[in-house]
Amino acid sequence: MEKVISYQNVSINQSGKTILSNINFEVVQGEFIYLIGKTGSGKSTLMKTFYADLDVTEGEAIVCDINLAKITQSEIPFLRRKLGIVFQDFQLLNNLTVYENLAFVLNATGWESKESVDNRINEVLNEVGLPEKINNYPKQMSGGEQQRLVIARALLNNPPVILADEPTGNLDPEMSDDIMKLLIRINREHNTAVLMATHNYQLIDRYPAKIYRCERSSVVEEKGIIM
Repeated sequence: MEKVISYQNVSINQSGKTILSNINFEVVQGEFIYLIGKTGSGKSTLMKTFYADLDVTEGEAIVCDINLAKITQSEIPFLRRKLGIVFQDFQLLNNLTVYENLAFVLNATGWESKESVDNRINEVLNEVGLPEKINNYPKQMSGGEQQRLVIARALLNNPPVILADEPTGNLDPEMSDDIMKLLIRINREHNTAVLMATHNYQLIDRYPAKIYRCERSSVVEEKGIIM
């Protein structure tokens, strides 16, 4: 199976301090992986390197066939088009409708045909169960609906991997369960790798998968966990 993320002997520094060192970590197409660890253990720092928001200082880091150690500023948008990114705090454009939020991303990533844009927006909204919300503004939607919209946005360019940083962190247990079921369905039906940073161990117990843990400035795999 193709590796969508491959880190070998990677170190990550932030503000002159080594946060993680000697990381050996990979995500294969179609895998579902949890990234866990205490607050301050480096989960979010590691996630930020995947989309080049933080630099890799040592080792070999490949994401979607792009070498992060050699990436240039002009290549970063190209990398991010290959990734589906789901944030805890949504980061939606609240002055735009659901349609306009999604069209903004498609137009920014090179989609020119309005018919193609309309078709793709309808496809992803159906995928996440929000077709009737197309003309709503984010503030008119529940937290769970907004997170479904964020996932729809992440799916627009058919990424081989979704990076979900605490995607259920602001949701109640029922909404969290719905978001998990959606991510698992996308993973299984589209063979999309999902890497999810989380503190929610109840979800991990309910939906077991491979686990990597950030601890003591390293990233280690927890053995014996499968979906």
